[in-house]
Amino acid sequence: MLQHRGQDAAGIVTCGYKGRLYQCKGNGMVRDVFNQENLQKLIGGLGVGHVRYPTAGSSSNSEAQPFYVNSPYGIVLAHNGNLVNAEELKNSLDVKAHRHINTDSDSELLLNVFADNLQQTGKFRIYEEDIFTAIKGLYEQCIGGYACTAMIAGFGIIGFRDPHGIRPICYGIRRSHEGFDFMFASESVVLDALGFTDVKDINPGEAVIVTRQAITKRKLVHWGESTPCIFEYVYFARPDSVIDGISVYRSRLEMGEHLANQVVKECGKNLDIDVVIPVPDTSRVAALQVSHRLKIAYREGFIKNRYVGRTFIMPGQQMRRKSVRRKLNAMALEFADKNVLIVDDSIVRGTTSKEIVQMARDAGAKKVYFASCAPPVRYPNVYGIDMPSRLELVAFNRDNDSIAKEIGADMVIYQDLNDLIASCQKFNPNITKFDCSVFNSHYVTGGVTDEYLDRLEKTRSDLAKSSRENLHSPDTIGLHNFIQKSYFERNGRNGVNG
Repeated sequence: MLQHRGQDAAGIVTCGYKGRLYQCKGNGMVRDVFNQENLQKLIGGLGVGHVRYPTAGSSSNSEAQPFYVNSPYGIVLAHNGNLVNAEELKNSLDVKAHRHINTDSDSELLLNVFADNLQQTGKFRIYEEDIFTAIKGLYEQCIGGYACTAMIAGFGIIGFRDPHGIRPICYGIRRSHEGFDFMFASESVVLDALGFTDVKDINPGEAVIVTRQAITKRKLVHWGESTPCIFEYVYFARPDSVIDGISVYRSRLEMGEHLANQVVKECGKNLDIDVVIPVPDTSRVAALQVSHRLKIAYREGFIKNRYVGRTFIMPGQQMRRKSVRRKLNAMALEFADKNVLIVDDSIVRGTTSKEIVQMARDAGAKKVYFASCAPPVRYPNVYGIDMPSRLELVAFNRDNDSIAKEIGADMVIYQDLNDLIASCQKFNPNITKFDCSVFNSHYVTGGVTDEYLDRLEKTRSDLAKSSRENLHSPDTIGLHNFIQKSYFERNGRNGVNG
């Protein structure tokens, strides 16, 4: 149910009799990692599952979540988001806590910060109060966007959310033959599908602990202002989810309403558009509303191959470009000799958009207008969505005409940021702000300096990731082994002085 949030790796860790942990995780999608035999080996009444979408670290099998640390108590953690002070935390854990960090994943950092805070209690057994204290300390140490689920062996499961509520997490309850089941999830659609009721969002800076005896929750910090990520509503979440009281479906309908007004504003009332065509699947809801508002025919011009994953969250520009043609096929019937308005949820790198415009022209379109439900993405995302490098963003240092030229469209029409915010805020007026940093460069947590962004681009750009993946490829490892062997043959096992 959450495969759309990550398709790089998947994992489950469960807790059985006497706190023994059982694990199954690996690279690939859920259907690749788990089969009936694997699932039957996952014993116990507690568990944490995760699908990975790599924004930090590499695509190495070792970085599949959940992560586990044996001391203290046996803790498992899965995390969605990204920390902006990862380097400082890593140094602190090494120098002060003497904890070894084995991967480049900031999820492992979160786990070890939490574990170190619990270790400082010095207790043989811990209770809810100790866990709340440890999480409160984590909030004061970890800067960024994060939603976490954790499990303490033999004790219970925990859900908590960063003080700004950037990444989503909710929980619900379900009656079973043994009493009640509890579940945390990134999106409410999971709980709905599995029969859980009384679904609630975890509030910013709040932690919820579930044991066999009770469910306890507490807001631990009050200095954070609720600013959920607006890109969840634009693209990331499923339309049948409700996040922070806002229906993703209804917000996308509203985005379509505002986008239609923007089309009229920029193109004039005498529109020379024959048909509105969505880029499946995320933009369908908004495109339908654009069509209705403009009184222009809506058509499905692109047919989607459902066996290709989401191109946006695929690692590497080259893989995304190749996948667009495999994923979508344009029907000439809907494009030939027509002026078309293509509606997409957003334009990020421009790779997909450029291929789509070219497909429309190849299918016979006379004019191609391209409308985005989101404003221009001009700045990196540092809170857990893979938009790391400014130079890879098609809108960076470009105006609308230059962007249209770059992707091959006759015109590009963008949603106004205030209209996008209004589209979401309409359904929960209590949320007065959203994280819109990719549009306006306002990073709500602070701590995002130019030096940090430069470092981010060097380590997380497509080029950097490609270099890192090549370093861990079988050929590279084989070459390393050959060099190492040759060195030993020349110098002996103990090196030059051996």
